[in-house]
Amino acid sequence: MIEMKKASPPKISQQRIAKDLGLSQALVSMVLNGRTTGISEDSHRRIWEHALHLGYQPKGMRPILNNDPAKQIHVGFILRAGLALHTQSNYFSHIQHGLHETLQEKGINTVFLGTENKLNETAFRVTMEARKTLFGVVIMGEVAPSFLKSIKDLCPRVVSVSISYPGQCHSVQSNENQSLDLLVGHLADLGHKRFAWFGGNRALARHEDRFRAFKAALRARDLEFDDNWALLTEQADRAEGREAAELFLGRSGRRPTAAICYNGLMARGATNLLLTRGMNIPQELSLAAVDATRICTEEHPFITGASADPDAMGRKAAELLLGTSGEADEVYFDAALPSRLTVRETTVAPSPHA
Repeated sequence: MIEMKKASPPKISQQRIAKDLGLSQALVSMVLNGRTTGISEDSHRRIWEHALHLGYQPKGMRPILNNDPAKQIHVGFILRAGLALHTQSNYFSHIQHGLHETLQEKGINTVFLGTENKLNETAFRVTMEARKTLFGVVIMGEVAPSFLKSIKDLCPRVVSVSISYPGQCHSVQSNENQSLDLLVGHLADLGHKRFAWFGGNRALARHEDRFRAFKAALRARDLEFDDNWALLTEQADRAEGREAAELFLGRSGRRPTAAICYNGLMARGATNLLLTRGMNIPQELSLAAVDATRICTEEHPFITGASADPDAMGRKAAELLLGTSGEADEVYFDAALPSRLTVRETTVAPSPHA
């Protein structure tokens, strides 16, 4: 068999960069080879931004090696309201890791800009002035459209993660329909017919997307869902998993044999509470989560989950951001990364007597 060699990406020359920007090749060459003395901050930033946008990377040289911090290139990230850097979700910490590693390979630093509820336009404008080398912004989680607009007015290169804003910016999401179809399909194949939904972050569009996909996956298999077993909470951490489990135990009627949780944190909280209450997991109740983070395997029982790799989502966000022009005629892409099912210890066939 003849091995096909992978085509190398086209080489981006300093001559092309100079021509695109209407600058001298000598100036472009000095900047891209690390010189800072005698070069204006604006020219330095403009050259590096265009070079990164084209995919240029000089041999053995990264912009981060610059001795002047004011002339390094940065990408900022913002967390949705309700999160903080020290309490950000398990999910977004994976995404941040993928984003940071990918950008670091290009010699670009990531910087935390703040959270939606604490970062007003004035504070963001001050931050922009302090960091004139800010290349773009990644928004993690669902924010108000007015907040997105105010960010874009100040920094036009924006990528959103876990939520789509069609026609406004690039976005990266997990394929929610695929995740729920994989989970419901796995449990239905085991023989489960009665399901519960442990839903968190009930006010967010992401919860609605997952809940809708869950019910669609059931309908596709001619399985009915009893809304009495939709157990919804305001947040989506371990505490809310315990809250949903308490609601489950308090419901009357014939119990479901399987439950799908909004995320792994809720699944972990629910599993631990049900075990302490004497329920046999998974023999009495199979539990699965829309999740692919470390929470699923932090302790036993390991949780069955399906989702896109959140580290890969962070890497994709970096890739989209570096390809963003920030121009008014930009074509925006909504990237839905494929989900994968991982069967672990919390799902088995239902008991014959269930």
